[in-house]
Amino acid sequence: MNYNFLNNSFKTISLKNIIAVSLGSALYLIISIGLIGFKTDQIILVLVFNFLYYITVYTRNFILGFLIFIVFWIIFDYMKIFPNYRVNDIHISDLYLREKSIFGISENGIILTPNEYFELHSNNALDIASGIFYLNWVPVPLILAFYFFRKNRIEFLNFSLVFLFVNIIGFFLYYLYPAAPPWYVKQNGFDLYFNTPGNEAGLARFDEYFGINVFHSLYSKSSNVFAAMPSLHSAYPVVALYFGIRNRLGVINLILAIFMFGVWFSAVYSGHHYIQDVIAGASCAAFGLFIYEKLFLKSNTFRNFLFSYKKLITQKH
Repeated sequence: MNYNFLNNSFKTISLKNIIAVSLGSALYLIISIGLIGFKTDQIILVLVFNFLYYITVYTRNFILGFLIFIVFWIIFDYMKIFPNYRVNDIHISDLYLREKSIFGISENGIILTPNEYFELHSNNALDIASGIFYLNWVPVPLILAFYFFRKNRIEFLNFSLVFLFVNIIGFFLYYLYPAAPPWYVKQNGFDLYFNTPGNEAGLARFDEYFGINVFHSLYSKSSNVFAAMPSLHSAYPVVALYFGIRNRLGVINLILAIFMFGVWFSAVYSGHHYIQDVIAGASCAAFGLFIYEKLFLKSNTFRNFLFSYKKLITQKH
């Protein structure tokens, strides 16, 4: 087997960078295991990062660019260290009652939240559709990011940094306003149980229909069940559609718009979010985009950072 491509890749990397990557990988594992315990995800992340960093110049540029998304994943994972319910009171009944008051639906003389109404009127078609939309809340933004990485590195960085910034805003709001999701009220009422595990809620019907365990596996790893407000699932499609429109992606924008409304509907239909959470998530995205455009991109320091980062991920050797 010819390993010249790998040898050539190593020749283009300085000893300083090799040491930095090795130390960074080791520190990430030590800190993560020490703070939240060992998970196979941590090893996989380190192996993938190192493999892509060393294999070719192109993959090195790729993984350095997508480091922004890795930072998002690490921050989200580290939220387990200091749960938001230690900072502020958890909102359960007030959110539920407000949802019923504003968006309540009458059924046989009883006012139901939209979540409760959809649970009574669920069907296989909507179960499948909501599952498909929810399975793609990460792949769609990543595919769009990869498209920009191939076509326009500056726009790739803009998209990736907005994605990270919107998440940071959302994480801040999680601590400011800890909130239980609709499925929690169905399961526990208004009683507070801090150690409640994640739950796939209505998405369990998708798993049952196909005889799989995908959503159960995903939600069993939830960092915190009291992080329903805002719905960041509802924020990501807004960011994706904004950049699609800005870059005149044509029919792709129609797909992104369908994806956005599909995720919004699925968030409520599946019992994971109230309509209030969806509105807050979309607003979070709009606010993040506005601040990024009007404040960050107006800063010479930030613009210099952008072009320096672009240079880093467009290395030719």
